[in-house]
Amino acid sequence: MYNKIHLFGVLIFSFSMLNCQTNTKSEEPKITYNVSKTDKEWREELSPEEYEILRNKGTERPHTGIYNMHFEDGVYVCKACGQPLFKSNNKFMSNCGWPSYESAIPGAITYKKDTSLGMIRTEILCSNCGGHQGHVFDDGPTSTGKRYCVNSASINFINNKNE
Repeated sequence: MYNKIHLFGVLIFSFSMLNCQTNTKSEEPKITYNVSKTDKEWREELSPEEYEILRNKGTERPHTGIYNMHFEDGVYVCKACGQPLFKSNNKFMSNCGWPSYESAIPGAITYKKDTSLGMIRTEILCSNCGGHQGHVFDDGPTSTGKRYCVNSASINFINNKNE
């Protein structure tokens, strides 16, 4: 009988501690962006795939994006708002299945801790509209040691010949 009461007490204590830990989590501060649209407006402006990636933090299948093997001279911009994000001279062949860059244009990216899918990663978002671009990793082969892994569906390319 003593063992059952003791076990019951330990369980109650454990659940109360778990509840305390859950309630003490601090929420991340909400970031405001220059471009702010309703969900309806984003859905009207973006294709279903673009919306899923840019607004719902989705990911395109590897080796399917139009910019994965793209190496022209120009700039890659956010598909949602047009803000320049990456210069073509910072793009490199990573063989990961997505366009990869060693660095972003200063101030163009907002960084956010991402603990989804049982991993700890750094999400990259357009600093102008909050559009999800992908993630940045510390395994790049270049001098920065970074690999900005980006979804093709979240960017457009502007060729330098058009300037």
